[in-house]
Amino acid sequence: MDLLINIYLSLTLVLVAGALLLHLIPRLGKPGKQLSDALCYAPAIDLVLAYFMLMPLIVGLIFAGWTGIGVALAAEFTSLWIWIVFHELLHYNRWKEAKIARTMSRLVGGWRNHLAMWITILAVPCFWTVRFAQLIAYPPLTWLIKFPKYQTKDWINVSRQKFEGLVGYDLIWCLYCDWMTGVWSLGTEMLRNVESFWCPIRFYDGKKCANCQLDFPDIENGWVAADGKMDDVVQLLQQKYEQKYSDRNNSWFGHPDRESDPGN
Repeated sequence: MDLLINIYLSLTLVLVAGALLLHLIPRLGKPGKQLSDALCYAPAIDLVLAYFMLMPLIVGLIFAGWTGIGVALAAEFTSLWIWIVFHELLHYNRWKEAKIARTMSRLVGGWRNHLAMWITILAVPCFWTVRFAQLIAYPPLTWLIKFPKYQTKDWINVSRQKFEGLVGYDLIWCLYCDWMTGVWSLGTEMLRNVESFWCPIRFYDGKKCANCQLDFPDIENGWVAADGKMDDVVQLLQQKYEQKYSDRNNSWFGHPDRESDPGN
């Protein structure tokens, strides 16, 4: 029991100290502001978020097994609430003004709104899995089959902390949405390349085509009809990925790098 308490207190202290450091860095003059800005963009933000989300779980697992993971989660929630309370106290005047959580609680009910918000935490492992796939599985494809490379920082970054009036509870949830939206959008962009490269065939389910075409525009702008033939697929692949265009990335059909491509 003493070990678990020590792990809990140590992790809570380390996490709170990390949050305090993030607030102090931009106050260190121009270099501090530059570093603070850099930490908001991938790949640096991956390290920052891993410090707050993954590091405690790893430490807990190493020192106390699966029970340690539960203790680490408790430390994460404790440090999060410590930050929320102090951040709202430090910005009390803004906190008294309009708030997203307060407004939505009034519209749908307090306990419903807050319970729903915290349930979304269950999706965190999913987004980390997607992020690891982007870091580990996708890069080899850019070399092996010339999939386009992406400026990850253009997708994965956080900036809503600059929005006037966002403090404490509202701010942390908006930053969470900020991060996960970027991760998911980049993952979708990468998956477009995979789908069009290896299986450019429309789904037999028309409703699925309609639902997916927003994220996968090639469904309506290039993929072979579901009642087509394999010869149609081969012809399409040869047209889209002909070797004479080898100086171009093998991107999905609607990718911007194909706009001036005569083989598109």
